[in-house]
Amino acid sequence: MVFGQVVIGPPGSGKTTYCNGMSQFLNLIGRKVAIINLDPANDSLPYECAANIEDLVKLSDVMVEHSLGPNGGLVYCMDYLEKNIDWLEAKLKPLIKDHYLLFDFPGQVELFFLHSNAKNVIMKLIKKLNLTLTAVHLVDAHLCSDPGKYISALLLSLSTMLHLELPHVNVLSKIDLIESYGKLAFNLDFYTDVQDLSYLQNHLDQDPRSAKYRKLTKELCEVIENFGQVTFTTLDIQDRESVGNLVKQIDQSNGYIFAGMEASAVEFSKIAIRPVDWDYYRVAAVQEKYMKDDENIDSDD
Repeated sequence: MVFGQVVIGPPGSGKTTYCNGMSQFLNLIGRKVAIINLDPANDSLPYECAANIEDLVKLSDVMVEHSLGPNGGLVYCMDYLEKNIDWLEAKLKPLIKDHYLLFDFPGQVELFFLHSNAKNVIMKLIKKLNLTLTAVHLVDAHLCSDPGKYISALLLSLSTMLHLELPHVNVLSKIDLIESYGKLAFNLDFYTDVQDLSYLQNHLDQDPRSAKYRKLTKELCEVIENFGQVTFTTLDIQDRESVGNLVKQIDQSNGYIFAGMEASAVEFSKIAIRPVDWDYYRVAAVQEKYMKDDENIDSDD
């Protein structure tokens, strides 16, 4: 059984940074990690990927050849990947024996609650390669500072959960920056626990643009609360304790912690017994230096 994460979320939510930081953390606690970039628009990767969709199809080529915009081009690329799933399977088969997988997906949200291509790709991999995956849905924490945007984030999270039908963890990313957007109307627990959204109504009523949608907003909040599925955990990718807590939650959701109980205990004992050599920016800088050195060597050749 192979475990991994499907990393999704709107543009700018920090998916690529998350994959970079998460892979470093997992390596430090003893897991072999392989990152699979499935975002054909991501042409500046801070990590070394085991498989890159750009080797199969490039968004820029699709846009030129088919006269498509970025959104249409991404839908086409996902459709092309689904039809050429054998290519991705061949890339993953050498890794599934001993690697933990991180899938870095595009930020186009329609792919995960409206179109079926991305879901079909995931489900085919799960079935053919016996993968056990958790969807990690990142949402920028700054949306909590605006009640309307926060409700939109809740709807997106709920729609994605229902569409993908995977073990699911919603994450408020960049939590270390949340204070820079101003004081929150409520304690952070209110936004992570997602309870009694009627309190947001008073704040929305103070905005003339939102007041006229009062009835619609109320109905949407009731839908979210009636499902009772959406909660958030917080993440500061620079903080090892924050990353470690998230890893534990993901491990519980996909069963990793139960499939390898003894190994999992040993991994996290490294965090509990002694400080882990964890400095996101230092490690990232070293990686970038090595990547530049490799580029210089290639150019010299």
